Amino acid sequence: MAQNLKAELQAGITELGLQIPTDAQEKMLAYLALLQKWNKVYNLTAIADPTEGLRMHVLDSLAVLPHLWAGEWLDVGSGGGIPGLILASSRPEWAFTLMDSNSKKTSFIQQAAIELGLKNVRVYCGRVEAWHPEHKFDGIISRAFTELQNFVAVTRHLLKPEGRWAAMKGQPEPELARLQGAEVEQVIPLHVPGLDAARSLVVMRAN
Repeated sequence: MAQNLKAELQAGITELGLQIPTDAQEKMLAYLALLQKWNKVYNLTAIADPTEGLRMHVLDSLAVLPHLWAGEWLDVGSGGGIPGLILASSRPEWAFTLMDSNSKKTSFIQQAAIELGLKNVRVYCGRVEAWHPEHKFDGIISRAFTELQNFVAVTRHLLKPEGRWAAMKGQPEPELARLQGAEVEQVIPLHVPGLDAARSLVVMRAN
């Protein structure tokens, strides 16, 4: 199974046109193993099959990578660490703060970051609207956190003036129609290797 996952990960990375070092790929596979191990106790994901987890967690996260930008990132509603831990493994020169209000999930994220040796990851447990750190972020990303309008509203105070939001979505059109307080810069259709599902990345600026 491990060799199959390794081969599918490498094939997926090639299909996405990415160059990911071998040590980073090993961290992603180690993350999947940790997710399975801790999931039995912490209920981190509904996906039990490792191959499905590779596609829906790892490759889904990597599909957005070409469309992101360097800087300091906040992953809101990170859950079991997606997409933040995968992005942090891929881009060690960028900084990532992973945030969730569920303490079991942030405990897992913290432990995973330690075990994977990710020095560019910080973890915060709490509600995003109540968090007021001294610094702000170049990018704020989320996957399955909340609809676009609410995502923008509850995180606006954490975004730098020149920063942008990046929302991972399936079919975002209904949510786009309700969006206020942000300007849509791009809606990027994504292809996730091994997944036959609509995926998009919505990039937005404050207006």
